[in-house]
Amino acid sequence: MLRNAFEPWHLILILVALVLLFGSKKLPDMARGLGRSMRILKSETKALKDERPADAAHPESAPGR
Repeated sequence: MLRNAFEPWHLILILVALVLLFGSKKLPDMARGLGRSMRILKSETKALKDERPADAAHPESAPGR
């Protein structure tokens, strides 16, 4: 049932609907904002991954000791 969910003409219809809803002037701004958000998210997740090994290397003393 979902094997051929998106064919090329589906994507064309989606793009036409987006242009009609938001206008051709706002779409580049929206795409630029989305790109910035993705870059920020990527850098934050990389920073979190870099912090994890440092936290694991220095475990705090066990409670009760």
